[in-house]
Amino acid sequence: MNHQCSFAIAPYLRELPLFSDMQPAELERLAEGCIVRRASRGEMLFRVGDPCDELHAVITGQVKLFALAPNGQEKVIELISPGQAFAEALMFTNRPYIVNAQALAETSLLTVKRQAIMREIEADHRFALRMLAGISRKLHGLIHDVESYALRSGMQRVIGYLLNDETPALPCALDERPGRRTVTLPVSKATLASRLSLTPEYFSRVLHELIEEGLIEVDKRHIHIEDTERLSQYQMQAA
Repeated sequence: MNHQCSFAIAPYLRELPLFSDMQPAELERLAEGCIVRRASRGEMLFRVGDPCDELHAVITGQVKLFALAPNGQEKVIELISPGQAFAEALMFTNRPYIVNAQALAETSLLTVKRQAIMREIEADHRFALRMLAGISRKLHGLIHDVESYALRSGMQRVIGYLLNDETPALPCALDERPGRRTVTLPVSKATLASRLSLTPEYFSRVLHELIEEGLIEVDKRHIHIEDTERLSQYQMQAA
């Protein structure tokens, strides 16, 4: 992982929800405890057991957090996109990483050292409250994931992903009929299947069923939804 020194750190920190309320002088001070790095596609950023004394944020590219079962099977825990941070909570525990992290593309990463964070907390305790709020939001998201895996069928999970407003989507420039939506999968189908706690084979079967029902069209990583309302109704009927 190579250092990249030309990036303006303080303005980027302001774009992160965790630091958006900080004053310019505070941001500049915090930036002194940051490092900008670049990772190539497939490069491991850290592994289970490595010491964790920092948090990270993706500037460009994408990072996969995953665990490995004893048989070597991979489970994707989270996909980190630009503007998102990770390892915030673990950083305070003085414990090693409990997941692995890998760059899925050419990635620029901002690393903030724990020492810099602690210095700001000691200077202004409101900073700790903002961090706690950010960690709570992430915990809420994890609880939602667990509920989804426990209470929704695989079909419902896939449709829920396709209809999620946070899923990368492109405007349908060639067909502006109401209800149409084009989703671009940010990762391979196998990786996304793991993120949804599905096997790649089951994920493919779901897509084929939706194609046969005339609900979607698949063009490599682009999934064209013909009618979002019909797809939503199909999700409610799926068991």
